[in-house]
Amino acid sequence: MVDYQSLLLALGVSAACLMVTLFGTWFSRRSDSFLLTLVIALFLTIGGIVAYSFYTLKAGPLGASVAYTLLMAGFSTIYSAALQFRTGTRRWRTAGLLTLLCAALGVPLMLGGLDGVGFIVMNTATALLLVETARQYWLARREAPGALIGMAVLYVASGVSFLLCAAVLLAGRQWSLGHAPQNWAENLNIGVCIASMTGIGALSLALHQWRMAAHHKRESMTDSLTGLLNRRALFDQYQNRRLHSSTAVVVFDIDRFKSINDQYGHAAGDDVLRTFATELVRELDGQDTVARLGGEEFAMILENSHPGRAEAIARSIATRFSARDFGAGSNVFRSTFSAGVAVGTEEGKAFEAVLGSADDAMFAAKRAGRNRVEIARHLRQVTGGEDRNRA
Repeated sequence: MVDYQSLLLALGVSAACLMVTLFGTWFSRRSDSFLLTLVIALFLTIGGIVAYSFYTLKAGPLGASVAYTLLMAGFSTIYSAALQFRTGTRRWRTAGLLTLLCAALGVPLMLGGLDGVGFIVMNTATALLLVETARQYWLARREAPGALIGMAVLYVASGVSFLLCAAVLLAGRQWSLGHAPQNWAENLNIGVCIASMTGIGALSLALHQWRMAAHHKRESMTDSLTGLLNRRALFDQYQNRRLHSSTAVVVFDIDRFKSINDQYGHAAGDDVLRTFATELVRELDGQDTVARLGGEEFAMILENSHPGRAEAIARSIATRFSARDFGAGSNVFRSTFSAGVAVGTEEGKAFEAVLGSADDAMFAAKRAGRNRVEIARHLRQVTGGEDRNRA
């Protein structure tokens, strides 16, 4: 039969292997910084396991206190890593405060001879931290349901095993031990932790791979300059859809953009594009979509709309955008755009056809003198005719 020291050794080795694996995973893509926090948590936990192993060989209040503090620091940091994963912000202060709180509750008990009570506090606090860690991953489960739900289940299982350790001590009224707890719950706890650690490691690697794939997909579907969807993403989203009369498409093209680049430089041109993208995003509502089609051309898809609303939105953007001052060295200039509006039909019309109609209307605005909003020819009667075209 495997003895307790061998189980502790196996647990420490498993934690060390997981720590090295996660460090390598983090190093390959450092934007997943929660992995580094988890590596630090495992380092602290391994320190606690080593200290606890020495304590089982030579019991003493100081050894128990050191092991207790390191383990609490490790589990508090594991919880902080889960918070960081869900929120995207580092939570070192949270880890530190939790460690101090747990130490304040348990270390005086260890040093005062009530080590049994101290172990009850440690196991209970660890169970709460692990269950709360599971909750954080559960709340984030939409990102990668399989991996995150699996991690949540394993953290809960580990938490329950720690709670059993506390329950056995409490049921036996073991307030003062003078040695490490020795019972069936302790052996079960180590076995569950070894199995959970292996599973959590595998799922963490799967989660990392999923995140990398999602990151590359987002990059391929996003315009790097403006942060908007690119042409490919827009067509992936709409090319198989038929647009009805409640959906409008507006195509925008910045006037004389090549002249801006030639006269003021590409940095100024990029500033114009980013500013224009910001103005478009300000008008988004609900399921509306905006994308950069390429160069200085943009498109906006307005759901639950009609030609008049789409035209009004385009004019509102024109008013704000044309009033913006752009700087290039000592030069200050302004920019305008031309836009075309089209909508689907009652029976539904292919997205590309509606986009083409809006594009034709935009070129009509260019030919009519630029700085205008034109609606598709068959819609002009709806919005009041030629006299309303100038932006």
